[in-house]
Amino acid sequence: MNRPNPRLILVTGQSGSGKSVALAALEDSGFYCIDNLPPDLLDHLAESYLEGGIVSRGIAISVDARAPERALADLPGRIEKLRERLPQLTIDSLFLEADQQRLITRFSETRRRHPLSYQIENLVEAIAREAQLLTPIRAYADLVIDTSLTTVHQLREDVRSRLIGEKASGPRILIQSFGFKFGIPLDSDSLFDVRFLPNPHWEGTLRPHSGLDQPVIDYLERHPVTHDTRGQLAGFLGHMLTQASRSDRSYITCSVGCTGGKHRSVYMVEQLARDLRPGFANLVVRHRDLNNH
Repeated sequence: MNRPNPRLILVTGQSGSGKSVALAALEDSGFYCIDNLPPDLLDHLAESYLEGGIVSRGIAISVDARAPERALADLPGRIEKLRERLPQLTIDSLFLEADQQRLITRFSETRRRHPLSYQIENLVEAIAREAQLLTPIRAYADLVIDTSLTTVHQLREDVRSRLIGEKASGPRILIQSFGFKFGIPLDSDSLFDVRFLPNPHWEGTLRPHSGLDQPVIDYLERHPVTHDTRGQLAGFLGHMLTQASRSDRSYITCSVGCTGGKHRSVYMVEQLARDLRPGFANLVVRHRDLNNH
């Protein structure tokens, strides 16, 4: 089978953070997926794939804290050696995480046992120990996604658009809006606060609308500070993203927040995407909290 761009995607992260969802999204997109592959078998799997033993658009494997501690510690080095030995294979690593309270809630709702529960009975301690074991892998990951406030649908879209989308060369860029009252997106490389802009929320006729709607757009664009802010942010992001495109960065996340993530940040993200997309084909927009209203 002709594979001009053979790919291997490594999915790791905390239990309960969404690895199964990510792996399912990859499988639906034509990847050959293996859950909880022993790291020692990684090299053999990659070689078999390149030799044609696995017919797919790519392979994706999930590795978690069930692997031996030494194997987890050695995984970044193993990946680096694999990249050197098989340069024709594009390797990307995705790390998923969530805050402790969110993980506790998810385990309680699903009634699943934590993978380390056979060693550590207390769930909080098991989560903390797992995070410690995965620290070297998180530091090495190409893309880190915090799923604390991410829905299953949003995570699947993130995987499809940012990890496996047919994109042009250069880093894959996500520009997202969010509401501070729902929490800061911890996986942001750059974060901007636009709560100083005039707030449509206090206009009764505008409150039901969002930053996607023309009445809100017209309201914000009546104020000079909106245009000044858009110009300043577009200039800064354009410069930053140009420099990042010349480096080895594969993924960049830029977040723009207002109070509720419905009006000002949504508007600003849409306008910034319009300004930046001509120069950055790999740009994806997401409005994290728009459906929370």
